[in-house]
Amino acid sequence: MDRDASHVPFVESGSYPLRPGNRVQPLVDGGPAFSRIAEAVEAAEHSVWVTVAFLDPHFEMPGGRGSFFDVLDGAQARGLDVRVLFWRHWQLHELQADAHFPGSEAQRRILAGRGSRFLARWDQAHGRYCQHQKSWLVDAGHEGEVAFVGGINLNPASVVAPGHPPSDRGNTHDVYAELQGPVACDVHHNFVQRWNEASDRGEADGCWPDASSQDDLRFPEKAGSAVGDVPVQIQRTVRRDRYRNGHPAPDTRPHDIEGGEFSIVDQYRRALDAARDTIYIEDQAIGAPEILDRLHAALSRGVHVAFLVPLDPNNEMAAARGQESSQPFWDSLAALGEHPHFTLAGIASSRGPGDLQHVYVHAKIALVDDGWATIGSANVG
Repeated sequence: MDRDASHVPFVESGSYPLRPGNRVQPLVDGGPAFSRIAEAVEAAEHSVWVTVAFLDPHFEMPGGRGSFFDVLDGAQARGLDVRVLFWRHWQLHELQADAHFPGSEAQRRILAGRGSRFLARWDQAHGRYCQHQKSWLVDAGHEGEVAFVGGINLNPASVVAPGHPPSDRGNTHDVYAELQGPVACDVHHNFVQRWNEASDRGEADGCWPDASSQDDLRFPEKAGSAVGDVPVQIQRTVRRDRYRNGHPAPDTRPHDIEGGEFSIVDQYRRALDAARDTIYIEDQAIGAPEILDRLHAALSRGVHVAFLVPLDPNNEMAAARGQESSQPFWDSLAALGEHPHFTLAGIASSRGPGDLQHVYVHAKIALVDDGWATIGSANVG
């Protein structure tokens, strides 16, 4: 980036260090993002590993490539090591059967009918939380490995072009980042931790095709070579007792996250507190009181703040609006509008005069002082 953002500190509370020497390409909206991911999968020589949160059965990759499973089966048929970590939440499946892919009996019949032979494990989350990571890792640990991280879900509404022409499938704005260089080893490390300790790996229906076909993965032993000039740090949230026996990432101190890891919110705190001139955020909602407090503080010291949200709020925010116990939060949110340098905005595409289609903002990004940015899958609240 052109502007110096050395005043924005990176975190020390997470598992992964700041790594210099990377190449980063933002991929704005699902059409370009999934096209680029598919190209990387088609060029893969060794492996394709994916973490999935939400999967709509009607999702198809751009360019006539077919479904998510068509892409995986094609890679596996070429002899690649193809693995997927699926989130499993049975209550959600009962309420919204098409929301994700928990490996139900019916879904396993679909895989069997396809003859799918890629490897999969199912991973639950603690309580009401979600295994929210959406990542692709191509040729992990090999020359030219590339990682894709961000928030774009596998659903038809996300496969849109920049500019968001109206669509009968819905219209969602979202962002991915393509990463090459030393930092890709940390996406590799995270996948290995989750794969090796996936919650349901020992269950009869916790693996595909079956447990006997499964093997644990080796952790990366060293980071890859520098390929660019961008410093990048991978951050994440781990909410439950996990990875107590996990191998530390290359070039890091041993890290015990038994009590949880919250380096994403830690980074947001540091970045907002360090802002001098501008803060730009895209997110589904302004949902956390501590984020509100930091935005008020930044605005009070003269920072210009712009926040892009959906014109139609998500269901959770709409439901919380009427709760008396949360009124102080809503009052603080409304008070942001009293600052002269605050902008709250949504976006829409036009079907014609007076006919707008709201664009649902699902991106989770922030840009501080035009020199520091984050792209991910974690909401700020």
